[in-house]
Amino acid sequence: MINKNAKLSKKLKRLVPLGIGEPLPLFVKSAKGAIIIDVEGRRFIDFTSGISTVNLGHANKKVVQAIRDQAGKFLHTAFMVAPYELYFQVAQELTKLTPGKFAKKVFFANSGAEAVENAVKIARKFTNRPAIVSFTHGFHGRTLLALSLTSKVKPYKFGFGPFAPEIYHLEYPYSYRRPAHCQTEDEYIDTLLRSVEEEFFKGVVDPEHIAAVIIEPVAGEGGFIVAPPRYLQGLAKICKKYGILLIVDEVQTGFGRTGKWFACEWSGVTPDLLVCAKSIASGMPLSAVVGRREIMDSVQPGGLGGTFGGNPICLAAALATIKEMKRLNLPKRAREIGEEIEKVFKYLERTPPSASCVVGEARGLGAMWALEIVKNKRTREPDAKLAKKLIRRLFDSGVMILGAGILGNDLRVMPPLTIQESDLKKGLNIINSLIR
Repeated sequence: MINKNAKLSKKLKRLVPLGIGEPLPLFVKSAKGAIIIDVEGRRFIDFTSGISTVNLGHANKKVVQAIRDQAGKFLHTAFMVAPYELYFQVAQELTKLTPGKFAKKVFFANSGAEAVENAVKIARKFTNRPAIVSFTHGFHGRTLLALSLTSKVKPYKFGFGPFAPEIYHLEYPYSYRRPAHCQTEDEYIDTLLRSVEEEFFKGVVDPEHIAAVIIEPVAGEGGFIVAPPRYLQGLAKICKKYGILLIVDEVQTGFGRTGKWFACEWSGVTPDLLVCAKSIASGMPLSAVVGRREIMDSVQPGGLGGTFGGNPICLAAALATIKEMKRLNLPKRAREIGEEIEKVFKYLERTPPSASCVVGEARGLGAMWALEIVKNKRTREPDAKLAKKLIRRLFDSGVMILGAGILGNDLRVMPPLTIQESDLKKGLNIINSLIR
């Protein structure tokens, strides 16, 4: 007898394009907190958070009620046509939460990619320069300009060119895979920063041509590679020196995920423009560009917009989400969760080179951690096949995690920040036991 998941899987194959990829082999019936129940009643501990979109947990009561209340008032007017106060209320919250004591303004869109594209538009208009610099291992979305900024070719960029012009890439500070001639992380950082001015600006693109540099403080799809604070500080200084705007992409790292409201706070770097989405509204489609007032106001009237940007129901969800995150002090909770994950992952990192499953590096910040799976600790040869197998084995054991990384060999863990301690420990125990 064919089970419910198998029946739905057949429909998926018949109606959904293959390009959507291979989701986990379940169909969700309900979700609450950090637990997902599938159509057959199986219970899973969610260590994916909808790709860090439900930091507040699935179906938070206050958020659900806010959505219901707003739906009973009005669903849509298009803010550009008939505005409403919710837009200002959420914007005010974001100007307070984001780093920087200067005057700010906020623009709302629907997705992370859309917010990234608008941030680029704003940067180009303000500076009157065309070029944008992003990083290897970076991911900024799937629309044309955002995809041009994105680094990973397969599956994201393969066959979709030509891409937007005037996009350039710098090397992301990936200390685990730094060149052999860089003995220490500090030496590696110094080399990378020095090469920006001595090589990149002279051999690739002139700084007077560059409108902005965009970077993720933690490379999400890149495998949770944490940019060292000293690198971000050095990059910010270079940007300021040449009149280049610094855009920080906090789509995956924002709203408490790393142990602070925004990951760039760990380095003390204040961006000119900050892009956020995902957990801003607990899964409702909303994103934002938050920036210095003079930069945001450089765009002519009508130059920014979108029919659904800042939808009232999404904004109501965002306002309730932020209030609940404050009440529960989720950044603090993220640090506590991160400490629990770190204990287990650093233990696994110490597995002997002879082990059949080798963790090359355990890395993370706050409640976002990754394990890099390699065939050999000395050569650090990636083992994407085993990483994929582990994801499936963990799923069969009731734990949902995701893969990541250009090399396809990273396992990433990012549970909802409201996860019960018992579920957190149970999930980590399963990971520990399986990999050992």
